[in-house]
Amino acid sequence: MTEPPSRNREKASAQPAAQQKRPEMRVRPTAPILPPSNIQGNALMVVISIMAFLACLTLGGVSMVRSTAASWESQISREITIQIKPDDNLDMEKALTQARDLALTFVGTKSGQIVDEAATARLLEPWLGPGLDLKDLPVPRLVVITIDENNPPAFDAMRGLLKDSIPQASLDDHRTWVDRLVSMAHTTVLIGTGILLLVFSAMVLTVVFATRGALSGNRHIVEVLHFVGAESSFVATEFQKHFLKISLKGSAIGSALAALFFATAGFWQSRTLATPETDQATALFGTFSVGVLGYAGIFATMIVIALLTTVTARLTVMRTIYEIDTLRSDPTRTDGIAS
Repeated sequence: MTEPPSRNREKASAQPAAQQKRPEMRVRPTAPILPPSNIQGNALMVVISIMAFLACLTLGGVSMVRSTAASWESQISREITIQIKPDDNLDMEKALTQARDLALTFVGTKSGQIVDEAATARLLEPWLGPGLDLKDLPVPRLVVITIDENNPPAFDAMRGLLKDSIPQASLDDHRTWVDRLVSMAHTTVLIGTGILLLVFSAMVLTVVFATRGALSGNRHIVEVLHFVGAESSFVATEFQKHFLKISLKGSAIGSALAALFFATAGFWQSRTLATPETDQATALFGTFSVGVLGYAGIFATMIVIALLTTVTARLTVMRTIYEIDTLRSDPTRTDGIAS
């Protein structure tokens, strides 16, 4: 029995419809709420980079001054000097050896070294010129004694014994120089710490105002998101993420430049040793290496700047939303609310 033509047409039309596949639904990729880069964001990044560089540079400088002052103090306080004046009836070499041996008999002394004629001539060369013959001048000779800083010897007893054995000998424990150096070191570190605090204060104020200025340009985004029903925490989190990225980039650039500066200065200093310029710079400022603690401080400064910018962005957004809600509830109220 044959099927009617109308039924055959229905089957023929139903087969292509079943074979046809539904088009796949594609979700349009969502764009970020805030533009990844704009004028305000780039300006804020530049400001953060500059302030991070200055803050890290000041931090490294204070660290260098502190370590150099501590090195000076340690070098002077761990040595004493025995000075023997020349005399016609004095055998200088024998007196130098005797003074060294007497000093080493005291508890708290480690080693003794006689400064020979060549070394003494080099010490006087900047004032008396090269080719100095010590036999023609009544130049005192020195014995350098290394002592234990934690358990120093009895200086008064040593001084008295040296005076009785060698009348031409005198002991210099550098106590006056150490006291002056300690005072100078503490004053220098205090001044450097004050400068560091000023730089950090300026950095905090600059970053805060720069962040608020950058957010003011995106106020309309906050208003739109809030009007469409976005929660305050969501809006604040989105802005927080955005400004965290900007602050991390800026602070990382500034901190890296400061670390590169100290590394380059330290490398240059190590390559130019024994030159007059490097010797003078080393004598005044010490080595340009800030050490592990210095680089750790630079990294900590970078983190502090990033957190400061992020917290400022969140608080500013929350305040903006509060102002919007206040104006919506009472449009006539404008006291203390930014437009």
